[in-house]
Amino acid sequence: MNLKPIKPKRISDQVFEQVRELILKGEFKSGQQILPERELAVSMAVSRTSVSNAINKLVTMGLLEHRQGQGTFVSSPDNRNGNPLAAAMATDEATLDDLLEVRMGLECNAAALAAQRAADTDLTMMLKSIGEMEDDLATTDRISTEADAAFHMAVAFATKNPVLIHLMRNFYDFLFIGIKKNLTHMYMDRNALLSVLGHHKAVYQAIRGREPEEAYTAMRTHIQYVQDYFRKR
Repeated sequence: MNLKPIKPKRISDQVFEQVRELILKGEFKSGQQILPERELAVSMAVSRTSVSNAINKLVTMGLLEHRQGQGTFVSSPDNRNGNPLAAAMATDEATLDDLLEVRMGLECNAAALAAQRAADTDLTMMLKSIGEMEDDLATTDRISTEADAAFHMAVAFATKNPVLIHLMRNFYDFLFIGIKKNLTHMYMDRNALLSVLGHHKAVYQAIRGREPEEAYTAMRTHIQYVQDYFRKR
């Protein structure tokens, strides 16, 4: 056996993971400028070198982008070079329906698990996203992709299942682009957007009420509604 010494996790890796989670949870939104490295270093009580290494890794992954003379910003998934879903959908290799079929399997189970395991912090994140969606609809007659995606990621994190969370982290770009396309088509249909908002509230209520079957059904109702909406068009 060729066993190797266990190395403690590097500080820069911990910084990377924390900033990445803030992006995926919608705390840092697309287009938003993040704090300068020196301020992040002070806030996280780490060296500026650790922050710089973490930021460079996030830039390489496409989650952040440097803008000359302006700073570092959160990039939008649909603007990232080499986005697999954007490429597949551009060549008609994948459709919104294909994406929704995958989401049906992942997210209905996630909702059921979240109803059993969600912590108060998870519920707070879901409620925050719903609040942002309500504000969007009240002020702009739209629902922001960031708020919608953040809700679904909050459900995933609430499962406490590391495999499912890993899958959803890597699925994020697909989720974001799919939701954006869904909402863009619904912008002229306020009733549809109101229905989508109501679905999210139903999922949240079931999770908060610790009702796994109801949470599963509520998420399925939501995704099925979106499927049927586009199949009729």
